[in-house]
Amino acid sequence: MNLLVEEVNDIKVLRVKEERVDSTKAPDLKAQLLILTKEEGCKVIIDLSKTKYIDSSGLGALLLGLRQAREAYGEFALIGAQNRVKSLLQIAQLDNVLRNYDNEFEAVESFNNKEKAQTEE
Repeated sequence: MNLLVEEVNDIKVLRVKEERVDSTKAPDLKAQLLILTKEEGCKVIIDLSKTKYIDSSGLGALLLGLRQAREAYGEFALIGAQNRVKSLLQIAQLDNVLRNYDNEFEAVESFNNKEKAQTEE
């Protein structure tokens, strides 16, 4: 699977360079997400801007990443999901669970706003 991991400040951005994330590619995505979410307080953004199709295996991989990040008291967000992927998230009723932002800046701001709210409590 064609994946690129970039680190921007303390945030790991996983760029999925595949048009399809299906049962043949989901195991590679899961493996990479397990690596990215192993540290406590991890911040992970998944860039799906190149992905036109995702099946239940791909959604399962994303949910694994979300669960692992939460267990590590981290942050997890999607960016750039195309209309077909957004539709599938809605149909599966995951659009409120897997937060999708239009761009990297919005996702980073959501992480920063959450941190700010936690320090004010």
